[in-house]
Amino acid sequence: MWSTVRNKLENVYLADSLKNHIQYFVTTYRNCHDREGRASIRLDGVEILKSNYFDKMGAHSQIYYSHQADWEKAYLLAESQGCFDQRNFYQAFHNFDNQSIQDSLQSQSLLVRIFAVLDKRTGKRTLIALQNAMQHENPILQEFYHIRLDAEHIHVPRGTSQECEM
Repeated sequence: MWSTVRNKLENVYLADSLKNHIQYFVTTYRNCHDREGRASIRLDGVEILKSNYFDKMGAHSQIYYSHQADWEKAYLLAESQGCFDQRNFYQAFHNFDNQSIQDSLQSQSLLVRIFAVLDKRTGKRTLIALQNAMQHENPILQEFYHIRLDAEHIHVPRGTSQECEM
């Protein structure tokens, strides 16, 4: 299953400008309780976003108890902080793979939105159109947005609403 998911993410969906630069990684530890694992997204071999079951559950518990959030909302808040495990990664990919790029760009899932920003179906005009809205987005998503802009040689000043240059 992982080889199919990885192939789609890196060869079918990934923007040409990012091929051989972005790598996706997921593993399951067979000897770990409940076969937990970790996932990451790498840029030129450096993990830009990484998490595992224990990070996710720690963040979830902290949010649940400190913010008095309900169980499901605490999971969404933990993911928005970049805390996820391999199951969340697979679920995000499933959602991404089975909906339009427009729906993926507006998803509640941080991972789905990252996949969409790195996707070749998100063209240069769409990337430029996202500029103002992106300033108010999750910093993790902003980082992947700027990785994509840099790869496409699109100049968008960070933190301002000036016009883009191509």
